[in-house]
Amino acid sequence: MSNAIGIIYANSETDNLQGLASERPIAAVPFGGRYRILDFALSSMVNSGIRTIGLVTPHHYRPLLDHLGAGKAWFLDRKDGGLFILPGVFHGLTGNNHTFCIKDLENNMEYLDKDFAENVVISSGNQIYNTNFKNALEFHNDKHADVTLIYKNMNNSSNLTDEIFLEMEKDHKVSTIHNKKGQQRKSLVQSYFVNMLIIRRAILLDIIEKYSSIGCIDLMDILSTNLKVLKIYGSPTCSLIGTIRKVKDYFDRSMELLDLEVRGRLWLGVDQIHTKIKDNPPTQYTSQAKVTNSLIASGCTIAGEVVNSIIFRGVMLEQGCKITNSIILPKCHIHANAQTDYAILDKSVKVNGENILKGTLHNPLVVLKKTVI
Repeated sequence: MSNAIGIIYANSETDNLQGLASERPIAAVPFGGRYRILDFALSSMVNSGIRTIGLVTPHHYRPLLDHLGAGKAWFLDRKDGGLFILPGVFHGLTGNNHTFCIKDLENNMEYLDKDFAENVVISSGNQIYNTNFKNALEFHNDKHADVTLIYKNMNNSSNLTDEIFLEMEKDHKVSTIHNKKGQQRKSLVQSYFVNMLIIRRAILLDIIEKYSSIGCIDLMDILSTNLKVLKIYGSPTCSLIGTIRKVKDYFDRSMELLDLEVRGRLWLGVDQIHTKIKDNPPTQYTSQAKVTNSLIASGCTIAGEVVNSIIFRGVMLEQGCKITNSIILPKCHIHANAQTDYAILDKSVKVNGENILKGTLHNPLVVLKKTVI
């Protein structure tokens, strides 16, 4: 799809992941046994035919570069186009957490200037989804829109307190953008913006030139104040979309993968989610192993009991240990007779025998990387 390039904002900051994002951006947090959160936005763009993608990175971007390499796993190691690393501004100077900071784009104008694609597809990098942008791009071109905001309808959105809501006319032209997060909406059916949009490159360049001197202003705030000037439309999506802002979000979105229907919609369709390839041996199950309703990646040794859990690559579970309702990240070692329940163990955690780690459904226990218990 030569008429569009992509930009993924992978520099979302949060203090609500209890250490999971202290040494890595949210986009680089492992997810689903073998992926990183970024894989979903990146794969969706690649599957949509977008072959030039810029990645806005935070200051602690090393885990992203280690995961992405030259972009070969996503078919982006190309002479024409490919993957571009775009350094982001330091959001800590502003005191705000913006979704699409204009200053990030101003600092990377060369990326927008060197490609003459008509449209730019922009997405946040802290979401779990599998979306093909082709229909939205066709809608965008048919409407001759300046901007197309991708949205999702929800019958009960009382728990969507951090989302941006849209009001639209019959032809899907956006009449109002509710940027006040946490504001209660009155109607039963809500159309909320899913942090994905399509904007004409020329329009985006004009916006950057006009607003970049103001500081780190959010693109959505600019669009909200220019509804009468720009032709802004909404395009619906039926895809599963989950935004990761808090530990509870991460835990819930992970546990949903144990539902076959969710896995089917996210992983088993025509469009695949690509990730870094590792040639691990198959997982070894001993005669004492018991596994129920769980996802277990390659390279593990399972001699204990695993129930309703997600086990990443290279994990070792010794005989007698019991893992329930937990997420065990790569290279963890759980010794004999240890137990975890509603726990998230970051990479390379070692739990010695007889220890019990227990959280709750609403407050999962997080154990930081390389901790020895």
